[in-house]
Amino acid sequence: MGRIIVNNRSDLSDYEAMELVMMVLANGRISNDGKQYCYLTAFRSQKYHVVSDLRKKSDSFIVYKANQQP
Repeated sequence: MGRIIVNNRSDLSDYEAMELVMMVLANGRISNDGKQYCYLTAFRSQKYHVVSDLRKKSDSFIVYKANQQP
């Protein structure tokens, strides 16, 4: 695994955003034929989304509130 980049565009603290990203990481690479973490994970109880992006040497995640655009 390369670098992990987290872009917190929500009102969550960085720690809380990392907790959501860690939950996505725990599920493994399930999108893009097993090459990428889940494209979009919705956390219903907290109303936040985590979007993943696969790059050459890193995995990037955007955390945002569900009613906003990433």
